[in-house]
This record gives sequence, structure tokens and C-alpha cells, in this order.
Amino acid sequence: MSDSLFTGIHYIRIPVVSLSESVSWYSECLQFTLKFNRGDLAVLSLEEGPLFVLVEADENSRAHFFKNGEPEFSVGLTTANIHRLYDYLVDQDVQVEPIQEDEGHQFFHFYDPSGNKLQVHN
Repeated sequence: MSDSLFTGIHYIRIPVVSLSESVSWYSECLQFTLKFNRGDLAVLSLEEGPLFVLVEADENSRAHFFKNGEPEFSVGLTTANIHRLYDYLVDQDVQVEPIQEDEGHQFFHFYDPSGNKLQVHN
């Protein structure tokens, strides 16, 4: 038996303005797998990691926070090919920020249709 009190992260909740639009965007554009949609929230998944729960929320709700007046991401995703993903998101008209590098680690930020700031790295 492990001494740890927790064994993992089961899900992450993301507030969205329009659940139907967000479900379409996350499942079609980002290719998340839709597990179910009960109308007020939807559960999606990736090959690995916690479930991604979209919750229809108030218009000004976001999953990021602010530091020195700038939005900071709360959710970090991974990819095997950051340049391919970046080009794909640009082609899909997703709002993306330039790829950055920090000590050999590449990453960029992008926004979902509700304005949630997300990060992806390789």
C-alpha cells in the first residue's frame, strides 16, 4: 500500500461560454475524444492523462489566471511534433502565440473559442 494520499488527477474542469461550440472545437479541431455530453457539461479525453470536463459557465469565466496583468495558462498539454501542431492550429484559425524555447524546451500558447489560454510543449 502506498503512503500517498492521492493516486492521480482524475479530471480538469474548463469553463466555456458555449458548450456545443466548445465540444465541437475540442473534438473536431483538437481531436479530443468525446465521452459524453449531458447538456451542461461534457467529458472529453486524450490518449493519456486526466479527463477534460467542459462546463458551460458565465461569460467572463476563464480557466487561466493573471500575473502582472497578463493571462497565465492553467492547463499544459504535450505533443510529439510541436511545429506540425502549431502549423495545424494556424491553418484552423486558432489564436496562437509564437513558439518559444527555454533551455531546449519548446512551447507555445493558444486560446480556445471561450478565450481560455492553454499551453502545449514537446
